[in-house]
Amino acid sequence: TSWREGRGGGEAVTGGDALSRYRSPLVSRYAGAEMAFVFSERNKFGTWRRLWLFLAQAEKSLGLPITDEQIQEMEANLDNIDFKMAAEEEKRLRHDVMAHVHTFAHCCPKAAAIIHLGATSCYVGDNTDLIVLRDGLNLLLPQLARVISRLAEFAEKYADLPTLGFTHYQPAQLTTVGKRCCLWIQDLCMDLQNLERARDNLRFRGVKGTTGTQASFLQLFEGDHSKVEELDRLVTEKAGFKRSYMVTGQTYSRKVDIEVLSVLASLGASVHKICTDIRLLANLKEIEEPFEKDQIGSSAMPYKRNPMRSERCCSLARHLMTLIMDPLQTASVQWFERTLDDSANRRVCLAEAFLTADIILSTLQNISEGLVVYPKVIDRRIRQELPFMATENIIMAMVKAGGNRQDCHEKIRVLSQQAAAVVKQEGGDNDFIARVRADPYFSPIHKQLDSLLDPSSFIGRAPQQVAKFLKEEVRPALIPYQSKMGGKIELTL
Repeated sequence: TSWREGRGGGEAVTGGDALSRYRSPLVSRYAGAEMAFVFSERNKFGTWRRLWLFLAQAEKSLGLPITDEQIQEMEANLDNIDFKMAAEEEKRLRHDVMAHVHTFAHCCPKAAAIIHLGATSCYVGDNTDLIVLRDGLNLLLPQLARVISRLAEFAEKYADLPTLGFTHYQPAQLTTVGKRCCLWIQDLCMDLQNLERARDNLRFRGVKGTTGTQASFLQLFEGDHSKVEELDRLVTEKAGFKRSYMVTGQTYSRKVDIEVLSVLASLGASVHKICTDIRLLANLKEIEEPFEKDQIGSSAMPYKRNPMRSERCCSLARHLMTLIMDPLQTASVQWFERTLDDSANRRVCLAEAFLTADIILSTLQNISEGLVVYPKVIDRRIRQELPFMATENIIMAMVKAGGNRQDCHEKIRVLSQQAAAVVKQEGGDNDFIARVRADPYFSPIHKQLDSLLDPSSFIGRAPQQVAKFLKEEVRPALIPYQSKMGGKIELTL
């Protein structure tokens, strides 16, 4: 049917093309193809079939009457999925797993009798989710490493470029552009460690049966506990896991989802902080994100250069951070061995968390590869604030030249307040140093003023901290990802 007449009446719109249906912008607009595939229907149901194959192979190796011909038939049809038939079966049966059992059996008539033998729905559902979580983390880790690598190059390049520090977003002592970047990198390195830990801690659900007791498999193997344990081990190994959870209900503990999404939410917080800093620096005109030649900042104000990439990261990072509430609540309301109120929620939150993390990392990589620094603007802001910061150095220089500390302090207090009045009440530049130069009291140190006001003398050990941090903490953390650093990333939107 066409668009609802007059947008009223409440009839459903049933256009045949993709543009007539809602599509999540996480996939249609932003996410990378690899991550989108990991959470795709084709990958999901293809993994189900592989899990049924692993189970049959393991059961056969342990003595169940399964033939080579049945195994070969399953192997030949792993990706021969009739999605239309599966949808029709699910509509009829109201059960997605049994719909795909029937669909697989339709193209594997010889193996039909042994597909899903002894298993429950969570054998394919939960084990597939764990495989997908692992694969998703394996995609995110090199992406994050690339971002860290690009920012490390930036930090090294600007390790000794002084810039005004801010606390409470008020002018504070100087730092360097590179040292500030290391604050971002340190947070991301923590995220890298957390993602690695979350991946390495993942286990397989394995073959546990309807309530986790493995009763169905114990019956299949006529009470042979060792064969049931070996079946669990074999299937776990075939799926690429080193261990399975020793204890489960019908599902693996939903605390696992909390562990995974909590590190993604934490990554979201890091990215939000970094991109907020970049947005604030863009307002100060000190640093800007990449801006394309034909890019339009505003439809009404053609002069604008809005930090849209950083704004996108902040927007999506907020979504990522909120998603942790879903697994927290799901885990808390699972009754006994399992309730199904986890299913629909998990279909949404797990995929969205990974797709969102994928998007913000690819966008942040693009930002970090094209950051533009304006040293003259940075220096001008330093010159506006540095005179007040240099007052203690001036006092010490005067005392060394024979002056009285208290007299000097009072002189500086008066001159600094006069200069502050010019800045705040008249909108002028900070003329504190000009006033010091004009006051004969400070004549003993007039020749020292330039050196006393050298910004590099106010940055402490910032350059040394950058060098040590990059050498001892950052670069070693990136070693496992050296082969996956790749080239620059281009955003289509």
